[in-house]
Amino acid sequence: MNTGYVIFIHALAEGDVPLVRSDGNKPFVFQTVVDAQREIADDVITRLHEFINGERDFEDAMTVEEFIVKVRVLPDGSVEDERGNHFD
Repeated sequence: MNTGYVIFIHALAEGDVPLVRSDGNKPFVFQTVVDAQREIADDVITRLHEFINGERDFEDAMTVEEFIVKVRVLPDGSVEDERGNHFD
């Protein structure tokens, strides 16, 4: 079984949910933690540019809510975290 890293965000109503999805609407699995970190950094850079352009508040641009979880990739493309939580 393959492993990888998924970027999550905590949604108030839903709990932890995968933030980035593949074309098939499954959680996007990054091969390395650094790849996932770079995706988050790229998003932060985009938000900072939006702040500079007056499109977003500073606090919103600086807030990083995303977090990375190591997962097992199941044959159907869904993932399972180390606590056994399953995400489609």
